[in-house]
Amino acid sequence: MSEAITVVLVHGAFAESASWSGVIPRLTEAGVPVIATPNPLRSVTTDAENVRRAVEGVEGPVLLVGHSYGGAVITEAAVENPGVVGLVYVAAFAPDHGENALELTGKFPGSTLGETVRAYPLGDGTNDLYVDRDLFPNQFAADVAPEEAAVQARTQRPIRDFALGEGQPAETPAWKTLPSWFVFGDADKNIPVEGLRFMAERAGGLTITEVPGASHSIMVSQPDAVVAVITEALAHLAR
Repeated sequence: MSEAITVVLVHGAFAESASWSGVIPRLTEAGVPVIATPNPLRSVTTDAENVRRAVEGVEGPVLLVGHSYGGAVITEAAVENPGVVGLVYVAAFAPDHGENALELTGKFPGSTLGETVRAYPLGDGTNDLYVDRDLFPNQFAADVAPEEAAVQARTQRPIRDFALGEGQPAETPAWKTLPSWFVFGDADKNIPVEGLRFMAERAGGLTITEVPGASHSIMVSQPDAVVAVITEALAHLAR
């Protein structure tokens, strides 16, 4: 592939685009075009449309990188999207048709996320969810410096509960047709590591990288590990 591949980063629930602030400078220093697109966290369907529009605004091929719930979003956004050439899942969901984030979180034991989530009603029968700000550092970012984790807690974007319970729309999710790479930590308290392994192996990830001791906020605590996987994906796609 002769054209430069642009990396489009998609954040997950209880996070925002600045969660990629350790990844972006490393990629730009290596000469890789990269953008982080906002993720509204309203529903898989509408969030995926948002990512599709971001991809349409990029000249040339795109490597989609999703964190956590952002994995479900890129899985949908890449379906029949000729601009997307590969997928990288960062501690992320890779759902099959009809599966949702809540179902996949509970498929294997170990998640303690539910105990830390708080809700407030939106007036339409759904709720916005956020992680208790005092509990966030230990739950979400245990290997991140406390002061940085505290900032993450206070800048998190809430997710609409409908989004976490919405079944994956496409009958053929994008990981069945595009090459994929996976990176996650073995100390993730949000998505059990067995679940992350299950999704990565089912998708036939070209590489599956486990980072010892890394939390759900692996892109914050271990940006070098995440960039290494993205770089590996770019090298593969450039052949």
